[in-house]
Amino acid sequence: MIPAIPDVGVRTRRRIAWRLLPFVFLLYLVAYLDRANVSFAALKMNLDLGFSDRIYGLGVAMFFLGYVVFEVPGAIIVERWSARKWTARIMISWGLVTILSGLVRSPRQFYAARFFLGMAEASFFPGMIVYLTHWIRLSERGRAVAILYAAIPSSAIIGAPLAGWLLGIGWRGMAGWRWLFVLEGVPAIFLGIVTLFYLTDWPREATWLATDEREWITRELELEKQAKKETAHYTIWKAFRDRRVLLLLFPYLLANTSNASVVFWLPTFIKRLSGLPNSKVAFLVLLPAIAGLFGLLINGWHSDKTGERRWHTVIPLACVGISYLLLIPASAHFPLAMTLFVMGGGFVFAYYPAFWSMPTMILSESAAAATFGLINSVGHAGGFFGPYIIGDLSTRTGSLLPGFAFIACCYLLAAFFVSRLKIQSSVRDPAMPVPHPRASAMD
Repeated sequence: MIPAIPDVGVRTRRRIAWRLLPFVFLLYLVAYLDRANVSFAALKMNLDLGFSDRIYGLGVAMFFLGYVVFEVPGAIIVERWSARKWTARIMISWGLVTILSGLVRSPRQFYAARFFLGMAEASFFPGMIVYLTHWIRLSERGRAVAILYAAIPSSAIIGAPLAGWLLGIGWRGMAGWRWLFVLEGVPAIFLGIVTLFYLTDWPREATWLATDEREWITRELELEKQAKKETAHYTIWKAFRDRRVLLLLFPYLLANTSNASVVFWLPTFIKRLSGLPNSKVAFLVLLPAIAGLFGLLINGWHSDKTGERRWHTVIPLACVGISYLLLIPASAHFPLAMTLFVMGGGFVFAYYPAFWSMPTMILSESAAAATFGLINSVGHAGGFFGPYIIGDLSTRTGSLLPGFAFIACCYLLAAFFVSRLKIQSSVRDPAMPVPHPRASAMD
């Protein structure tokens, strides 16, 4: 049987969780708020500036072009230099660009603002995943990633009513959608400064942990690294060529293509199917977000409890794909369509904790950091194509239905490819049942 965690371990895990997880959640919430606020701004911005669906879709896509370029180098910087300093730099720069986005007046300015926002925010997410591996053991990583990812639906829960209010104002002769960018850029700058003083790069530097607590978590994480190295020692280039890593790239590309389409087009989908005013549309966007928050946390918790990762990724992907497939015949009946949006929302983020736990099962240190950056970079290339394809299909056909079919196909294909993937951890995960009486564990 796996020995119980000692008292020092229980204290250490609790203290780390309460110190770090709420803060990284807050950082990612502000990140996604500033990334996705354009989806609400579009309800008025496109009309004011004369943007077509194609122009809006390309502008949204430009974010991911800038984002992809700097993913891998930034993740390595977090591992080898300082998560605290690099994260602070990212947040201050993206806050400034968000504020400047409120001044755009032409398609070219819109494209440039989105490109530089993506470039400023690049490597924030993989950097956070790398940072969590510095503090959280493998057996608890699914829940930690779930808390981080809970910021995405939470940003919609907070951002939707805020956007609904701001779109209706006109302070100092400036349109509400411009104030949306300006006011939501300020918290990123403030939190970037706070990050410099609050985050700690490594457990060995944590003066807020007792000496025995620092020693316990440092030893536990070092034992995990050694177990992985005994199975296979990975350099960055070897990790990039590993078949399992390559097989993770394609489904994440497909899933993120659809995910970006949903995030940036959902308010427009609801607006056009319902014909409701912007304030009510912003309220309805809350419902899929709330469902997504519950789905994310429950699936992440259950994945850690069972130690299973693959099917906890496949099932949510398949369910959201089926929801959008059913939207095609249901689109003429808005109450039914809204029900499907909520059902899809319940699964749209749920696969993330299990998916991002898979690379950490086989990799560590710089190889893991670079791989997180690579997977996220390739996945966000889908963020470039997805929103633009939806806008182009809408412009060409005058209908949302081809877009729904595109989103559904990408999710279903992603589920199929993950179902074919097999990753076996090189570290005994205490959350998993022991397969043999002689099996050993590290805690």
